[in-house]
Amino acid sequence: MTVTSVDPPQTARRDGNPFEVFWTFLRLGVTSFGGPVAHLGFFREAFVHKKKWLTDRAYADLVALCQFLPGPASSQVGMAIGLHRAGPLGMLAAWLAFTLPSAVLLVGFAFGVAAFGDAVGTGWLTGLKAAAVAVVAHAVLGMAKTLTPDARRATIAVAALVIVLLTAGVWAQVMVIVAAGIAGWVFVRPDETSADGEDRLRVQIPRGVAVACLALFGLLLVALPALAAATGNDALRLADIFYRAGALVFGGGHVVLPLLEAETVQTGIVDHDAFLAGYGAAQAVPGPLFTFAAYLGAVTTSGPTGIAGATIALVAIFLPSALLVAGALPFWEKLRQARHARRALAGVNAGVVGILAAALYTPVFTQGVTGVGTLSVAAVAFVALQSWKAPAWAVVIGAALVGGVLL
Repeated sequence: MTVTSVDPPQTARRDGNPFEVFWTFLRLGVTSFGGPVAHLGFFREAFVHKKKWLTDRAYADLVALCQFLPGPASSQVGMAIGLHRAGPLGMLAAWLAFTLPSAVLLVGFAFGVAAFGDAVGTGWLTGLKAAAVAVVAHAVLGMAKTLTPDARRATIAVAALVIVLLTAGVWAQVMVIVAAGIAGWVFVRPDETSADGEDRLRVQIPRGVAVACLALFGLLLVALPALAAATGNDALRLADIFYRAGALVFGGGHVVLPLLEAETVQTGIVDHDAFLAGYGAAQAVPGPLFTFAAYLGAVTTSGPTGIAGATIALVAIFLPSALLVAGALPFWEKLRQARHARRALAGVNAGVVGILAAALYTPVFTQGVTGVGTLSVAAVAFVALQSWKAPAWAVVIGAALVGGVLL
């Protein structure tokens, strides 16, 4: 996405400490509803205009960088701002503070479901599943308007949708992303993309450290599944599932849903209805949607569960983002100027729309709409989001209440 401003140039302030970063991001972590695009707006207001930690041009470059990287874009931007402001400890503080509120709420929700016993078939759960249909449909439309504005990118998106629906397996989605990038590089015209600004974010990371972070990112991607298979260790298996989810999903946010569903529900370590209930609950909390991993780790039916499972899943899904941000920043300026890289990214983003549209059909729609009642709740929720601009958290809570009373 492109971030622009007509405001006069600002002078960035880069001196700071991790405690300042922590408390600033903690306030954002408890108030930033609305998903990754909204988060980026909150960040710009807080760090460019109010605190002046970086310039508008530097922020635009940072957002552009995170479009190239797999993982949750808003969380990656937050990590990079923390790194920019207060070094590695600032990066850790930014991630922890922005992630902790929603993670705590979702783990609490997981324990609440367990305390009340079998939630399958209860009205509030049915309402949450119907609301998930509306939320994902709203996300698909919003992303399509931005990421597929022309015939070439719309075609890439539809091709991705068809391939994902007809091809089973997690790696099919990875191959779709690769193919979409190649298609973008070949077919997207140079004037259909644009570079962002002349300024750059200045983060003092030695190139050797950056290369080591990138190497560790790749090493863990290969080593974790091998170690989990060789040892049969459930904790390593859980870490592998969520590390790959954080490492292989482009677009962040809702796009992680099909990969997590395939790796947890289809493998039998998370119940399907518990998965959709948690996904619905994730819409009602602030902060990054990737904290849904904490809920899944807490409700696993084998291996580490509860607080231990939540911690493993949460750290594992965000670790790739931290390694990629630290590894990519020193090389970003040169990459930003590459026209072919921008064209490939345009194709990748179009492929993301197709993958999300496939997830809207299955499992979200097929499981969330089971009759006239659930279709009615989903339709009302969609209109509330799309036309009345109601916040997602309010729509989800309302759907759960309606489901509890009427369904």
